Amino acid sequence: MTIFKEIVDEEYLTVSETKELLADIETERAMDEERELRYELARAIEHANRFAVLEPEESRQLVEDLQELEYVDEPTAYKITDLLPRNRDELRSVYAQQRYSLSGDELDEILDIVAQYA
Repeated sequence: MTIFKEIVDEEYLTVSETKELLADIETERAMDEERELRYELARAIEHANRFAVLEPEESRQLVEDLQELEYVDEPTAYKITDLLPRNRDELRSVYAQQRYSLSGDELDEILDIVAQYA
């Protein structure tokens, strides 16, 4: 007998938005002295605190700006927002597993948008 889990809903989040949600969970757990912070949760909070650069509102706006470009899909926009690439090589690594590669002008257009926020 196999038990399958069904995906009910899926939503992309930036690291900044995740940091905000995890901070709420951490505060809630700190109020209840009997509840311990699990290892996985503590590591997730540490990761989010270390790598969140932008404010949640800024990161959401950057995702929206990137999605306005026809060659940036939703998952890629979130990945670019989380990584904030500074040059073409870093940006190419985001597109490394895609079936297509972007031209220099397209890469520069993305980098110009990222530079406004970074």
